Amino acid sequence: MTTTVGDYLIERLYQWGVRRIYGYPGDGINGVFGALNRANGKISFIQARHEEMAAFMASADAKFSGELGVCIATSGPGAAHLLTGLYDARLDHMPVLAIVGQQARTALGAHYQQEVDLASMFKDVAGGFVQQASAPAQVRHLVDRAIRTALGQRTVTAIILPNDLQELEYSEPPHAHGAVHSGVGYTPPKVVPYDIDLQRAADVLNAGRKVAMLVGAGALDAADELVAVADRLGAGVAKALLGKAALPDDLPWVTGSIGLLGTEASYKLMTECDTLLMVGSGFPYSEFLPEEGQARGVQIDIKADMLSIRYPMEVNLHGDSAETLRALLPLLQEKPERSWRQSIERWRTHWDQTLEKRAMLAAEPINPQRVALELSPRLPDLAIVTSDSGSCANWYARDIQFRRGMMGSLSGGLASMGAAVPYAIAAKFCHSDRPVVAMVGDGAMQMNNMAELITVAKYWKQWQNSQWICCVFNNEDLNQVTWEQRVMAGDPKFEASQNIPNVPYHRFAESIGLKGIYVDREDQVAAAWDEAFGADRPVLIEFKTDPNVPPLPSHITLEQAKTYASVLLRGDDPDQRGMFVQSAKQVLSKMMPGRNKDKDKDER
Repeated sequence: MTTTVGDYLIERLYQWGVRRIYGYPGDGINGVFGALNRANGKISFIQARHEEMAAFMASADAKFSGELGVCIATSGPGAAHLLTGLYDARLDHMPVLAIVGQQARTALGAHYQQEVDLASMFKDVAGGFVQQASAPAQVRHLVDRAIRTALGQRTVTAIILPNDLQELEYSEPPHAHGAVHSGVGYTPPKVVPYDIDLQRAADVLNAGRKVAMLVGAGALDAADELVAVADRLGAGVAKALLGKAALPDDLPWVTGSIGLLGTEASYKLMTECDTLLMVGSGFPYSEFLPEEGQARGVQIDIKADMLSIRYPMEVNLHGDSAETLRALLPLLQEKPERSWRQSIERWRTHWDQTLEKRAMLAAEPINPQRVALELSPRLPDLAIVTSDSGSCANWYARDIQFRRGMMGSLSGGLASMGAAVPYAIAAKFCHSDRPVVAMVGDGAMQMNNMAELITVAKYWKQWQNSQWICCVFNNEDLNQVTWEQRVMAGDPKFEASQNIPNVPYHRFAESIGLKGIYVDREDQVAAAWDEAFGADRPVLIEFKTDPNVPPLPSHITLEQAKTYASVLLRGDDPDQRGMFVQSAKQVLSKMMPGRNKDKDKDER
C-alpha cells in the first residue's frame, strides 16, 4: 500500500510517543484524518466541539501528563480558532504542537477560499518553530524539529500542511545536497548551576533570619526538595496559582496562594521577610512581593529569561528546580531560631479560621465560598481539580486544600475564560483512573463550556473511573469584572455588560445523558457533593450563588478602599443593598470572637 504524507506524519508522531490528538476535522486536513483512520487506533483522536477547546485540551494534556500536547485543525477558520488555547500553552510554558491544514499549493496567493497566511498568523504564538511544508521529503524534519523544539524549549510549535501535499506519496529525503536527514528522540538534560553560584545562593539564604519561599509550576515535581529546604531554613512557603499542587496544604507553614486571589498569610510572609527564595515561578504582580531593597533574593528557574524579572535577585540560579534544590541543600545551615516559622504558622491558622467564618456566613441564596469549603475535604485522594478564570478562581485558590498527590491547574498566564471544562476533559484522558472536578462560572459555561459537556457525554464510558464533576457557580453575573469595576474603576455595576441569562445548566446535562443536580439552599451543599461523588456517571452540579459576596483580596489598599467606598456612598449600584450587607459580613468576619488578640498584637 502506498504511504502518503498523511500516513507518514501519523507514524512519525507515534514514533515520538504521541498517543492522543485533540481537534476537529475539515477538508483542509482530510489527508491526515484519513491516515489517522488507517492507523487503527495507534493514536487516539479526541473530537472537541470547537478548535479552541481542542487547543486548551492539548495545553492541559501537557500540564497533566508532562508530555507533548498535540492539537489539529483544518485550514482557515479552523486554524484561527486554535489561537487562544495555543496562547494559553505558550504563556504557561507548555510543549504543544499544532498541526493545521492549508489550501492547495497551486492555489496559494490567489485569494482562494479559506486561504490565510498561516505562517504569519502563528509566528507569535508558535515563534519557536512554525513552517509550512512544500514537498513530501520535507515532512520528516519538520515533525522532528517541531517536536524537539516544543519539548526542549517548553513552547508551542506548528506545522502547516497544504491539503494536496497530504495525499501525495511519501518519499524519504535523498542522500543529496539540499536534503535533510533528521531523527527521533529527546531527553531533557540535567541542568544544575555551578558550585560557586550554589555557594553564593547558600550564603544569602544562610544569612537570612526571616526566609520566605515562593514556588510555582516549575516546582511541581520538587515537593520533597522543597520540604527539605524549607525545613532547613525555617521558611514559610507561598504558592503561585499554577504551583498550587507543588506542596500539600496540610503543612502548617504553607501559606497558600499569593496575590489578588491569595491569602493574608502569604501577604504577611512577603511583607515581613528579609530573604526571598523563588523557585520555578513567574508570578507577575510585584505589589505582592517584598518591596525592593527589603529582602535579599535568590531565584531558581529552568528558563533564563524568567530570572530576576519579578524581583531584583542577588543570585540567579539557572537550573531544574528539583536538581538545583538537591545540590543546594547540603550548603544550607539549620536555623536554630524558630520564632519566624512559629509566626508563619499562627498567620496560617488565623487565615484558615477567617476563611471558614467567611464561607459559613449566610448569603442569598448560597455563599460561593461555602461550595468550595464543603468540596475540599470531600476530594478523593489523587483528585484533579481545574478552575476557570473569574470569581470561581478565588475560591479555587483559597478554599480548596490540596493533599499530597493531587493535581490542579487553570489558564495561568493568559487567564482565559473557558478553560476549566476542556482542562478537566484532558485530565481524564491523561489519568483515566482519577476523579476530576471542574470549577466553572456561569459566564464561562455560556461562552463555550456547555458545548464541551457533549464531549464528556461522548467519551465518558471509555474512562476507567466515571467520577467527573462540573461545578457551576450560577450567579447571573460576570462577577469578577463586576467587582473590578467597583473596586478598581469606582463604577457601579454596568448591568448591560454584566448581567447574563439564567440557564438551567443541570437540565442541559441531564438532556445529554449526564447527571444533573440543582442546589439553591446552603444546607444542601454538602449533601450535593456527596451525591455527585457517589454517582455512576459524570455530574453537573449547579449551585445558585450570591453575586454580592466580594472576592476580597488578601490586603486592601487605601486607594481600593476609597474607590469602593465612593461606589457605596453614591448609592447608584443596582445591587447596592446586597453588596453592602455581604461586604460588611466578610470584613466583620475577621473581627469575630475566636482570635488570639495578644498574638495578633505581637505580630503587628
